[in-house]
Amino acid sequence: MENIYTKKQNDCKLVKAKPETVQFLLNYSKSLDIIEYGNVKFENNLN
Repeated sequence: MENIYTKKQNDCKLVKAKPETVQFLLNYSKSLDIIEYGNVKFENNLN
């Protein structure tokens, strides 16, 4: 299990998202409606 991970984990850098991107994702998640009927899921974007 220990051989799966890379040894250079400290090279990872956090990327900052633009405020416009964050706002877009928040608005999209607010408008997304998921309805379950039996074993089927319907995804609706309420615009």
